[in-house]
Amino acid sequence: MDETPVPTEDGWRQTHLGRLLGHASRRFDERVLSLMAHNVEVPLALSNLAARAQVGAAHVHITRHLALEGSRLTDLADSAGMTKQAMGDLVGQCEAWGLVVREPDPRDARARRVRFTETGLAWLKAFRDAVTQAEEEFRAEVGPEVATIVALGLEAYAGPAA
Repeated sequence: MDETPVPTEDGWRQTHLGRLLGHASRRFDERVLSLMAHNVEVPLALSNLAARAQVGAAHVHITRHLALEGSRLTDLADSAGMTKQAMGDLVGQCEAWGLVVREPDPRDARARRVRFTETGLAWLKAFRDAVTQAEEEFRAEVGPEVATIVALGLEAYAGPAA
């Protein structure tokens, strides 16, 4: 029988760094999607999807990782840290929404590339604008010095692959 004492203080489970990072990341992504939902330059159908929480952080993976010149599905999945199958499902949704298209890869006739459509490029611009605004709001809330320290600390912690 294990005689390890059970800790009596358990507040650490709610306040450890990983949990705080997770909450902060979710809050930031939710704010970005909210800003995108209310951006008049985002096509109405996509704004409605974002406003109804049909577009989520997973869909933002495409926005963050798809190269402007297009990417192979495998490369896109690797970059996002997802399986090829999960990324394929995500690309399928984004394709149905008109954000991306799949087309032949000019360097390999057997492969296909995913690239942004004009609508997808408008979505990407709205994403950039929303990220910029959310970062400004973060700086205003915590102050410029803390915001700089947080950014530097997260950059160092995330490492070169970030």
